[in-house]
Amino acid sequence: MLYVQRSQLSITSTGTHTMSSLLKVLVASLAALGMAQANAGILKVGVGAFTPAAGLITFSEFLGGTVNPTYLPATYGGGAGSPTVTFDGFFNGQSLGAGCGGAATGCVVGLGTTSNPLSLDATAPDTFITDDGANPTTPVLSGSPRFNGPIAILFSNDQAGVGLDGGFFNAIGGTAITAFDRNGVELGSVKNEALGIEFLGLVTDDGSEKIAGLLFSLVGAEPAGFAIDNVRFGKTGEVIVPGVPEPASLALLGLGLAGLGWSRRKA
Repeated sequence: MLYVQRSQLSITSTGTHTMSSLLKVLVASLAALGMAQANAGILKVGVGAFTPAAGLITFSEFLGGTVNPTYLPATYGGGAGSPTVTFDGFFNGQSLGAGCGGAATGCVVGLGTTSNPLSLDATAPDTFITDDGANPTTPVLSGSPRFNGPIAILFSNDQAGVGLDGGFFNAIGGTAITAFDRNGVELGSVKNEALGIEFLGLVTDDGSEKIAGLLFSLVGAEPAGFAIDNVRFGKTGEVIVPGVPEPASLALLGLGLAGLGWSRRKA
């Protein structure tokens, strides 16, 4: 959020606040916003955070059995600037391993130690499109082995938000999505909080485009297995982040401050 103290905007009867001082307030406020963007965190959001302009992959675009599908913008109806989206089991620098509390085939070791730049590991267990009778919008994308392997998603350009339908969950808190930036640095993660099919979505807390990839994997017990469907993703303006000022609001603030300064100078 962008806050400007009331005292900074007050115009005294002696005219001590000039145009220059008002512009300094705006510059300082914009600098503070820029600092917040440089240190963006992750927020969990619902499907409503993704506007109709956001990208959507349903896995019905290819035949069942397709391995590690690659989605060009034209494949899912993306417009200019939309990313190419690719899939595999995990990222370079990661591996399978026990210790997360769930099946070893779905646990990923090295969540915070991916390669730089972020890239998919061609030796990871494959992902593939398959039917899932427990999901009302089948087909889905599964890791290997079927419904028991992790799924990594890589975007050709950075996104402000990513989400997907995960499930079918039979345990709460056993599965998570983890976001990474282009340098392979972990940005944050969110766990499932419901049983059945749940939408898991996350956005940068300032709406900036920093998400280069997403990993869907076990972080605990999940007895019935897991898969993903209806992957949504969007850039700035295509996702809604509560509490983040829109660019138009910042422009209006600048015009307002400039107007105050001009009217004061004429007085």
